[in-house]
Amino acid sequence: MTNLKEKKFRNMNQKERLEYIKKKTKIDDKEILLFNDTSIFKFEDINKMIENAVGVFQIPLGIANNFVINDKEYLIPMAIEEPSVIAAASNAAKIAKEAGGFKAKADKSIMIGQIQLVSLDDNHNINIDKSIKKIIKNKLELIKLANTKSKFAQCVDIHIRQLYDESINNLGSMIIIEIFVDTKDAMGANVINTMCEAVAPKIESLTEGQVILKILSNYATKRLVKCKGVFPKALIGGDKVLKRILFSYAFAYSDVYRAVTHNKGIMNGIDSVAIATGQDFRAIEAGCHAYACKDGQYRSLTKWYQNSEGDLVGEIEIPLAVGIIGGITNIHPLVKTCLKILDITSSQELAMIIAAAGLAQNFSAIRALSDEGIQKGHMKLHSKNIAKIAGALNDQIERIAQQMINEENISVSRAREIIESINKTNKQHNNYFI
Repeated sequence: MTNLKEKKFRNMNQKERLEYIKKKTKIDDKEILLFNDTSIFKFEDINKMIENAVGVFQIPLGIANNFVINDKEYLIPMAIEEPSVIAAASNAAKIAKEAGGFKAKADKSIMIGQIQLVSLDDNHNINIDKSIKKIIKNKLELIKLANTKSKFAQCVDIHIRQLYDESINNLGSMIIIEIFVDTKDAMGANVINTMCEAVAPKIESLTEGQVILKILSNYATKRLVKCKGVFPKALIGGDKVLKRILFSYAFAYSDVYRAVTHNKGIMNGIDSVAIATGQDFRAIEAGCHAYACKDGQYRSLTKWYQNSEGDLVGEIEIPLAVGIIGGITNIHPLVKTCLKILDITSSQELAMIIAAAGLAQNFSAIRALSDEGIQKGHMKLHSKNIAKIAGALNDQIERIAQQMINEENISVSRAREIIESINKTNKQHNNYFI
């Protein structure tokens, strides 16, 4: 046996790490085997991607269909463990398709990097005016210096803000130098951080201050994407359902408790496409939720209204920093394939697809909530999982799920009753032939 006491966890191979985990926890040999299946990766590859790797955690991957965005049809990969999301998005896209599909547009890929300039003396005094003037005077030189760090991304501008510490520490004023970078078809985090670090020493030499943080902002307000869809009244249940949807939107716009759940449904669509295409969905989430409260209150990320023809119109506008080159898009085989399925040529096109998925998912959610209630449709799609949880065998799952749907009683307890009844019938049948 390997002497695990002499090795640090980070220096162990996969077998040694699993041996260590088994020794320290209550998992058994059968559970250990779950970690050995690293899917499309070699363990050496995932060990380079993250620290202390032990295996791969897999998420179901499906395809949303019926999407037409700017007159182009798409098959959209979505990675998510929650039932109903892909079906709901596909159904919404099918309805929107009848009115021409989604129309979307995306800003250029401008990202912001931030450099924090402060004074570290006891009085926290920094000559704000003098420092800002020197930075402005040398702005072009700083832009040129930033641009030495990339062959594709381009620093296009620098803005300067004065900020006052509002925390309990009362550290006084600081200067925030923001570099605006066109990251082209990359998300841009690494190149922006590199540029910030490159210009920071020059900023210190020009001013009386000292740089603390130098990092990108995930609040991509210069990289907005907008998407609009029309949902014909006749296909969504008529005037009654349409009006109920508008009341649902009014609730989400006006109340933070409802808005959070409303936006969570939007992120079901956004995150699942982001994960399938190798995007930083945590950064997307943070940016979207910040944008939801841009006017001082957390509100719906979508807007819903009735047009002059009487049909329902949905709109979404969100900051969306995504990329089709760099990062995991270069090394994850399945991400590469998902991007190939989308058949896209730019990061802006990917952003529009992701926004459309969010809008479609939101439509389906508020329609269900406003009409039959969210559980009825959701539980139908969840019925097979319920059957599995109850202990149904492979050849029983479909039958039990359908029976629960027919009875409108989808629950683990009902599934177990049906299984017991099936087993009892089978036993009687077998005894008859003995």
